[in-house]
Amino acid sequence: MKTAILIGATGLVGTHLLNILISNNNYKKIIVFTRRELPIKNPMLAVNLIDFEKISMWKNKIIGDDLFSCLGTTIRKAGSKEDQYKVDFTYQYEIAKAAAENGVKRCLLVSSAGANHSSKNFYLNIKGKLEKEVEKLPFENIIIFQPSLLVGNREEPRIGEKIGAFIFSPIAALIPPLRKYRPIKAETVARAMINSANQKQKNKLVTFALNQIFSVANK
Repeated sequence: MKTAILIGATGLVGTHLLNILISNNNYKKIIVFTRRELPIKNPMLAVNLIDFEKISMWKNKIIGDDLFSCLGTTIRKAGSKEDQYKVDFTYQYEIAKAAAENGVKRCLLVSSAGANHSSKNFYLNIKGKLEKEVEKLPFENIIIFQPSLLVGNREEPRIGEKIGAFIFSPIAALIPPLRKYRPIKAETVARAMINSANQKQKNKLVTFALNQIFSVANK
């Protein structure tokens, strides 16, 4: 049985992922790094309340088999592009780097549809840069997930996302080229992450686009 490492446990994907990990027989322990207490208690959980700005103080605890990286924010919530960059790139990259150095075998990273380090879109540029840099790390496997608009119940509702999902879903169903950008449930992404973490991968680097995430989630 394996040890999972989870960052972003209080987010939309991370919340579902945590619940699925607890009930998954492949894992005996779940190490969580978070800034605030979790609303869930379980003997499998080892919760570390940390300051992401001070990774040097706790990076030696990033030890296990599978790193699930689900951090993410918006400019509105972060307050500035600089702070969003820290959450969406700096913290995740530094944790992935420490995990690889500590011998963690597998990194499973939530990115975004359209991620591209050359993009002029700030968010897609960040996600693309993160993918590019994580791909260089010496994990045995790096599995990247590129979902589109995530839907689900957040602690802090994002009205824009709900409106976008309501409008875009029927449009994507009618226009085939847009199906690759249709909304996806956060729980579906979480299930795809768990399933792929416990399947043998042929290549070191595997990237799942939206349609592939749906397929992997149902295996």
